[in-house]
Amino acid sequence: MKKYFNAARHNPLWSGIEFGDFEKMLPCIEAKTQSYDKGEIIVLSGDAIDRVGLILSGSVKVVREDINGNIAILTELTAPELFGEVFACAGVDRSPITVQASEKSEVLFVNYKKVITSCSSACGFHSRLIENMLKLVAKKNLALDLKIEVLSKRTTREKLLMFFDIHRGMAKKFTIPYNREEMAHYLCVDRSAMSHELCKMRDEGLIRFAKNEFEVL
Repeated sequence: MKKYFNAARHNPLWSGIEFGDFEKMLPCIEAKTQSYDKGEIIVLSGDAIDRVGLILSGSVKVVREDINGNIAILTELTAPELFGEVFACAGVDRSPITVQASEKSEVLFVNYKKVITSCSSACGFHSRLIENMLKLVAKKNLALDLKIEVLSKRTTREKLLMFFDIHRGMAKKFTIPYNREEMAHYLCVDRSAMSHELCKMRDEGLIRFAKNEFEVL
C-alpha cells in the first residue's frame, strides 16, 4: 500500500491527503490496480467509462482512430498522470479514445462517481478530492487547447515550431516523448513530409536534433 501512495501522491489529485487517509479511501472509491505489458490495450475506443486511471509506473499513449484506420496520437502520459477524467466528468458513456501502454506499466483505477460523491461515512477527504479533481480537469482542458493551437497551424513547419515551443518551455535543449511516426501522428502530418521539413530546418540553422533530442537555435 505504501508503494502505491508513494507513486500516486505526486499527482495533484492527492494534494493535501496523507497516507492514513489514502489508505482508508481506497476501498471507498473502489480502487484497484492492474499491470500491462508494452503495446497492451488499457482502454479501447467504445469501452464503457466508469473509472479513471492513474499511472503508477510506466507510460501510456492516448490515440484516436478514424473510420479509415488513420491513427492520431492525442498525447503521451507518464506516471503519475491521470487519464479518462475529462470524459468521466463530462458524463460520456463510451470512450472515444484508445489508451495503450507504451511500456510495461501499472495503473490504479478508481470509480469516478465514488470520488466526486460523498459516501455514507461522510469521509473528510472527499471535499479535498472533489476540489483536486476540478483543478485537474481544468488543467487538462488547457492542454487540449494547446493541442488545438498546434493543429490549427497551416504548414508542417508552423506545426513543428509551435510543438517545439510547447515542449521546450524556456530551455533551448529538450526531449520529446515520441518517435518520428508518433510525432507525425500527433501533428496529423505525413511522416515523410515531416522528416523532410525537419532536415530543411536543420540545414537552415533553425534546429539541431538527434533522435528525440532537440535544440532550438
